[in-house]
Amino acid sequence: MRRLRYTAVLALVLAMVRPAAAERLVTSLSNYRVSIGSTFAGADLVLFGTVDRDAGTVARRGGYDIVVTVTGPRQPMVTWRKERVLGVWVNAESRTFVDVPTYLAVLANRPIDRIVGPELRRRLQLGLDNILLPQDIAGDVADVVRDDPFRMAFVRLRVEHGLYLERNNALTFLTPTLFRTPIPLPADAPIGSYAVDVKLFADGAMLARESSAFELYKVGIEQVVASAARNHGLLYGLSATAFALMVGWLATVVFRRD
Repeated sequence: MRRLRYTAVLALVLAMVRPAAAERLVTSLSNYRVSIGSTFAGADLVLFGTVDRDAGTVARRGGYDIVVTVTGPRQPMVTWRKERVLGVWVNAESRTFVDVPTYLAVLANRPIDRIVGPELRRRLQLGLDNILLPQDIAGDVADVVRDDPFRMAFVRLRVEHGLYLERNNALTFLTPTLFRTPIPLPADAPIGSYAVDVKLFADGAMLARESSAFELYKVGIEQVVASAARNHGLLYGLSATAFALMVGWLATVVFRRD
């Protein structure tokens, strides 16, 4: 009993002397559910946040820095390398990326390499160059070097479609502790849940972290079609085939030349 009492007192003392976090993040999104209909042409969500400081917060020499990482639904994707064979470009070799984000946005108030050092950037996966993109290579799943041709091609294609982006001046501090940043969603953004990871830095160290999420979902006829394809695959396939045959038959009747 005496030993247990001593252990409890020691734990209480250690808890009291351990320094409390001086800052914490409080964030909110302008919308937590984004509907996608037939007229959806993209959208901009807005992330608002503030750095909540307690009475014992020490002054930060260089102020605060924020890095926001938005990650869309994950799924396997394939990248092909084309070769010219007999004057025709054909798919020659492929590489499967395993469980990678379909959408990825990295938003900061200034260049990330000026916020933290390379080791911390790699450990926290800050920026497109440091995000883990594991590949299936002959049965082994692992990330590769950043100048791997398939990885470079995969990231380049996602960037061209607006699905991967890194912006070093997207986040704005409205006051020394209040900030905002838009989250751009292109017209072909995949539906599903999106994770929002906000990290607070000062003097090259991470001080706090906050996570939230939002959802993209279909409405209207798009939702009906998507639900039918997902929940009634056989019936949907037969209906689509019958509809295609009917349209083809109507086209032959309308454009038939007698």
